[in-house]
Amino acid sequence: MKTKFFSTIIACFVATVVFAQSNLNDYKYVIVPNKYDFLKEKNQYQLNSLAQFLFKKYGFEALMEGSDYPEDLIRNRCLALRSDVMKGTGMFKTKLTIELKDCNDQIVYTSKLGESREKDFARAYTGALRAAFKSVETLNYKYEPNESITSLGTQKTVVKNEVAQEIQQLKQEIQNLKKEKESEIVVNTPKVDTGAIVPPVKEENTAKTDAMEEAVYDVLYAQEIENGFQLVDSSPKVIYRIKQTKLDNIFLVENKSAIIYKKDGSWTIEYYSNNTLKQEKLNIKF
Repeated sequence: MKTKFFSTIIACFVATVVFAQSNLNDYKYVIVPNKYDFLKEKNQYQLNSLAQFLFKKYGFEALMEGSDYPEDLIRNRCLALRSDVMKGTGMFKTKLTIELKDCNDQIVYTSKLGESREKDFARAYTGALRAAFKSVETLNYKYEPNESITSLGTQKTVVKNEVAQEIQQLKQEIQNLKKEKESEIVVNTPKVDTGAIVPPVKEENTAKTDAMEEAVYDVLYAQEIENGFQLVDSSPKVIYRIKQTKLDNIFLVENKSAIIYKKDGSWTIEYYSNNTLKQEKLNIKF
C-alpha cells in the first residue's frame, strides 16, 4: 500500500514538471523587473541582475525590464513571460520563490521555495534565490514556438495596418478637398441648390475669409445613435446624421458627400455644390 501511495505521489510530481515545462517552452523571452516589491531600491543586492544571469544560465533569453526589446517582442508581448520573486515569512530563514506570468497576468510557473539561514541580507537573498532557481534548472527549458502565441503578433500587425490604411486614406481625401478649395474662391452667399446642404440659417455675415462662407446658425444638438450622432434643431428636427471615423473630431455625413470636422474650436461642414467646394460653420452641442 505504501509503495503504491509513493508511486502515485511521484507520478503526480513528474506530470506537474512535464506540464510546466511544456508551458514554459512556448515562450521565447523572460522579462526581469528592475526592482522587487520586498526591497527598497532597484537591483538591491544585485538580486535582479542575478535573476537575469540565472535565467540565461538555464537556457532562457532573459531581458531586463525597460531595455531595448527585440522587434518580435515589440510586435507581440505575449512571447514573453514576466518574472517576479516573492518573499515568504520566517523568523530565522530568508524564503524566496520565483513566479512567471504570461501576458494575461496568469501564473504559468511557480518554483520551489528557496531558503537561506544567512544573517547578512545580501548573502541571505542571493542564497535563497539560487536555491529557488534549482527547480528552474530541472525544467530543461528549450523554446519551442507555439502558433497560438506567435500568431497573436501577426493578427495585431494586420489589424494595425488596416486601421493605418483607413486613416491614411481619409487624410488623403481631406487633403484633396483642401487643395481643391484653395484653387477656388467662393464669393456667393448661401442659397438653395439642387443637392446642396443648407443648414438652418439664423443670421448671415457677408464677409468672406479664406473661401469660407461665415454664418451664425441655430444650435444643433447631438443625439447619440449607432456609430455616430444625429444633429437636431430645437423643433426638434433631424438636420444631419453623422458617422464616426478613425480620426478625432471628423465625421462623415450620412447620405451626403460631406464631412463635418472641428477646426480652431469651431465645427465646420464641408461639401460640394455644383462642383464648388463650400464650407460653413455649425453650432453643435454635444
